[in-house]
Amino acid sequence: MKALQRDYGIRADGIVGPDTLGVLTLRPGDRARTLAVALERRRWLSRTPPATRIDVNSAAAELQYYRDGQLVDRRKVIVGEPDRETPPLGSPIYRLVANPTWTVPKSIPVSRATVRAKAMHRINGYWVQPSGPDNALGLVKFDMKNDQAIYLHDTAAPELFGRSQRHLSHGCVRVSDALGFAAMLADQEGVGDTWAKAQASGTYEIVDLPREIPVRLLYHNAFVADDGTVAFRTDPYGWNDAVAVQLGFADAKSRQAKAEAIDIGP
Repeated sequence: MKALQRDYGIRADGIVGPDTLGVLTLRPGDRARTLAVALERRRWLSRTPPATRIDVNSAAAELQYYRDGQLVDRRKVIVGEPDRETPPLGSPIYRLVANPTWTVPKSIPVSRATVRAKAMHRINGYWVQPSGPDNALGLVKFDMKNDQAIYLHDTAAPELFGRSQRHLSHGCVRVSDALGFAAMLADQEGVGDTWAKAQASGTYEIVDLPREIPVRLLYHNAFVADDGTVAFRTDPYGWNDAVAVQLGFADAKSRQAKAEAIDIGP
């Protein structure tokens, strides 16, 4: 039962609650609908994606890193919660930020208790959290070029990667062992020593990458797993329904995993 729950992004507690029951009662037609939507979403993508790229599947809360056409790394991520979804977009990483500060967007409420606990201070009307291991961005930020303030970053709450349901952020993507991932990218791009010095400084430092690394933020709740079988997840954002209707399926609501607002962060 827990394995089934993990497969569908439901809290793996072994209890047959409403979400688990919804998965258990899925019919062949429901799976056909999911597969049709997944194939349609893939049709939207380029048939020749960049050989070196990072793919984030927000439906499954997983990251895959391809280099020269080969899958070389896979890791868990935390993505946006429903109503604060991680948007589907293509946007490259162009620099690494060591020991980042975090400027809290106006859209995220900040309590007095949070200001005290996070040692925040005001700059130009915004709350800013200083660098350090307790920073909401952790110890590394992967800056990306887009107009939606979406990026990859570390986290001060790595224990959350142990959850089956990882749709918990305000839209940005938190990466498991982000420091290890940053070191790998920096080494492969020839700036490993520069990055290591910046990270060890303990202060805010920027390391430009010699070339941009494309990132695709995708949404696939049916995909081919490592063992060659088709894996399914829930539809956490409820995005499949509109596509399914356009494909001619009945307007049946998809199964959605429910997120819990348990921390403050991007």
